[in-house]
Amino acid sequence: MDSTARYLEIAEDAVAEARRIFVSHLGAAPALFKGDGDFATEADVAIETLLHEKLTSATGIPVYGEELGGDLNEGACWVVDPIDGTSNYSSGNPNCSILVSLLHRGQPIVAVTEVPLLDMHLTAVDGGPVYLNGTALPRVSDDNKAAAQVGVGSVRSPDSEDYPAEVRLGVMATLAETNLRPRISGSVGVDFAFVAQGIYQAAVSFSPHLWDNCAGVLLARSAGAVVTSPDGGPWTMRSEGAIAGTRRAHRIALSTMKSVASK
Repeated sequence: MDSTARYLEIAEDAVAEARRIFVSHLGAAPALFKGDGDFATEADVAIETLLHEKLTSATGIPVYGEELGGDLNEGACWVVDPIDGTSNYSSGNPNCSILVSLLHRGQPIVAVTEVPLLDMHLTAVDGGPVYLNGTALPRVSDDNKAAAQVGVGSVRSPDSEDYPAEVRLGVMATLAETNLRPRISGSVGVDFAFVAQGIYQAAVSFSPHLWDNCAGVLLARSAGAVVTSPDGGPWTMRSEGAIAGTRRAHRIALSTMKSVASK
């Protein structure tokens, strides 16, 4: 077993334990308020604590996460979001996920996205396909005949000044005039998981947080999607968001973002 496969196995074992906490605490009330409209539940903290302990003890690689922080080591570190879509989770909305990725030299090489309430367990290692519940998925393409949908994250976020509400609403309104139908899930992890499966043709993440984007970026890449920063440049760990999609859908989403952001 090569090192990336072993790291994936370790990540999956840790996520399997985290999933039990996730499911047992579904609907947990806010326990830690981080800002206007932004909070964490006891489950967020419990899951991230578990992931820190499991991943670090098994690999010696530091962990960087949303709730507990940590060492954002560009050379190698685990990046975790214990519950992506906490507001959804707290209200019982199934669009919420556990995100774990391994960053190496600034790029994700291992990713696990667990969406327990939708029974979706997605994994990828750099250079390989995306697996959904253990089965390899076909690469995404523009040939999908289903209605072309695009995930757009959320309309409002107090954490981001680069993409305020008016820009987000403008992107949605402009996309609605194309053949891409905007959808708001409230979870970047779910949006990118949907792109990897061909459910969404594209996804636009406005989040500046690495823990929101890192796992999904690798899933989308591994599925054959085009992935860039919102300005069209290469995605890096410093990127303020991400755009992923089939070649045609990515082109439409990127041109939309550029036209709205330039106004």
